[in-house]
Amino acid sequence: MEKQTDLAAALETESVDNHNIVSQEEWIEARKDLLKKEKELTRLNDELARQRRKLPWVKVNKDYTFESEHGRRTLSDLFDGKSQLIIYHFMFAPGDKEGCPGCSFLADHIDGANLHLAHHDISVVVVSRAPLQELLPFKQRMEWKFEWVSSFGSDFNYDYFVSFTQEQLDKGTIYYNYENLKHDDGTESPGTSVFFKDKAGNIYHTYSSYARGGDMLVGAHNFLDLTPKGRNEDGAMDWMRHHDKYDDFKKDNNSCCH
Repeated sequence: MEKQTDLAAALETESVDNHNIVSQEEWIEARKDLLKKEKELTRLNDELARQRRKLPWVKVNKDYTFESEHGRRTLSDLFDGKSQLIIYHFMFAPGDKEGCPGCSFLADHIDGANLHLAHHDISVVVVSRAPLQELLPFKQRMEWKFEWVSSFGSDFNYDYFVSFTQEQLDKGTIYYNYENLKHDDGTESPGTSVFFKDKAGNIYHTYSSYARGGDMLVGAHNFLDLTPKGRNEDGAMDWMRHHDKYDDFKKDNNSCCH
């Protein structure tokens, strides 16, 4: 997904060697101090979510169509009877043999959440630019159940700033994550977009996030952040593999990645 950033570097492992060892009483006091900050962060997250919901909306006037396992579907069809739609923009360009490892890591978290979201007025769909026949073998290999559709031949990926034209690439800069950036790393980048459909059938774009904005969807990161070694990375997600490749990676390296 995204290359190493200063913030990602801050999440790297601090040495567990010569760690400060204290009494139970001292530990409780230190833990209570940290708890104050955790509660503050929870309140800040709640406020951020409130402000996210108050963002203005943009009406979607273009007729987007996608290729699915059930035939051609419109953006409206992807709501599947719900009023809210979350789309994950998965990096899979035409001609790719397998999906982006970072996007696959995030996608591994979708089916579990979807068991609940589908019953709470939310449809979750993954969209990639590669033709459907190139996506489905990888979906089957990963044993994913979520809806994965192709936007091949449409403007959808370009309009939501996750795919880039050859002209943009030739210039060396792209518009991504709400700014113009230098870019020499292919035609696709990750993102998440959210839409709302009213009772009259009008569709509105309510939110999009990019780059590390997808981190909130990766539950494994929250588990890692609880541990003494943290995310234990030399570079952003350098330890992570497609979930069917960990055994091969261990064989090649004669040990676990860390």
